[in-house]
Amino acid sequence: MRDLHSIKIAYIGGGSKQWARVFMNDLALAKDISGEIALFDIDVESAERNKKIGERINQSEKAVSKWKYSVYKRIDGALKNADFVVISILPGTFEEMRSDVHAPEKYGIYQPVGDTCGPGAVLRNMRTIPVYEEFAKKIMTYCPDAWVINFTNPMSLCVKTLYDVFPKIKAFGCCHEVFHTQKFLCCVAHEILGIPQPQRNEIYTDVSGINHFTWITEAYYKDINLMSLLPQFIKKYFDSGYYEEGDADKYKTNMFAYANRVKMDMFNRYNVLGAAGDRHLVEFMNNGWYLENPKAVEFWKFRLTTVDFRVKQQKERIEETIAMAEGKKPVTVKKSSEEAVELIKALLGLETRVSNVNMPNKGQMPDYPMGAVVETNCVFSNNYVAPVTAKPLPDGPKALVMRNLINNEVLYEGVKNRDLDMIFESFINQPLCSKLNISDARELFKTMIDNTASYLPEKLRHWA
Repeated sequence: MRDLHSIKIAYIGGGSKQWARVFMNDLALAKDISGEIALFDIDVESAERNKKIGERINQSEKAVSKWKYSVYKRIDGALKNADFVVISILPGTFEEMRSDVHAPEKYGIYQPVGDTCGPGAVLRNMRTIPVYEEFAKKIMTYCPDAWVINFTNPMSLCVKTLYDVFPKIKAFGCCHEVFHTQKFLCCVAHEILGIPQPQRNEIYTDVSGINHFTWITEAYYKDINLMSLLPQFIKKYFDSGYYEEGDADKYKTNMFAYANRVKMDMFNRYNVLGAAGDRHLVEFMNNGWYLENPKAVEFWKFRLTTVDFRVKQQKERIEETIAMAEGKKPVTVKKSSEEAVELIKALLGLETRVSNVNMPNKGQMPDYPMGAVVETNCVFSNNYVAPVTAKPLPDGPKALVMRNLINNEVLYEGVKNRDLDMIFESFINQPLCSKLNISDARELFKTMIDNTASYLPEKLRHWA
């Protein structure tokens, strides 16, 4: 029987300025388990800071679980005999992301995020997949029985790469976008029925799709059909918008906020609910729907998150991290809304839990290609994850998901085989590239390759 107090969790990207702290906080509040957090990052100094923060978290009177924090300069040592592996990295730097997000604007292509779908995501995948190929090989060598939890975007092809390189890997991808939509549905129950707002974990939702383009086809709170409340709710709030985290106009001051007008519009069209933030959803559809120009973005009440903003935010996070590591800023131990620690506990046999995660299709979405990474509910129990068969999507969303899923499959094969012509086929077929003619698409693709070449494999650096 596994010793629940000698668990080893390897954290690849252990110098993270955000996710690592969230994860360490949640672990500190997880009774019944403890062990070592093995931090690895190419930025060793950042990992050392997180080690100090982790040790300060241990000293908090709120911490019910104490963990040993170690920094490894080589990934091999961090992974050796690990029970769990968490991966959270930035593929490239913000300069590469600047090209991903902003180079297409010259051609009238606007991307609120640029990490999952669209021209920017193609280049991000080109940088990320080769790195994940090496991660998979290292995991196969040093901890083949570990459960691997991915947080990195582009989520779908990160998970795809892990399974393709190491077919026996036990991996899944976690994303919190569905959680926000579940909270939105809790708000719907409160606003329409006048009942106390339920908690997210008190409602049941059937989820299907691909990461950041998931759909809720069924939702219940006790015996209340939440989907049946949406027409009345949307009639009331469509024009003004409604944000589950505060004022509907919060998007004006918060780059990541949105008013759910896109989500409501899509429900009116398809009678199922897009289960991601509006900033993500819009990137999976043609420009003319919601991203024709910045004026359209304002009409739909969300933001184009600039890389300049991300650079500024990162600088602030680094300053905060240094202050916390040096004891100049207090460490606040508080449970987050993430579920990674609960899923770890379930895999250790301490509970059974259902959550939406990204895994290869084994039939949980039978209308889609087997082996493609999809996002559905899964049941987590002792050392096992069982995907749950999702309800079929209506024809409209089904076709939209299929187009983007096939693009992912073509893109993956292109990067795997270091074939730029195949990658370009995925690039030109991105919904956000629908306004490009072939000549402009080729020009943009070459420009974006040149801008990110230093982070690409040699065979992907030059395109005639």
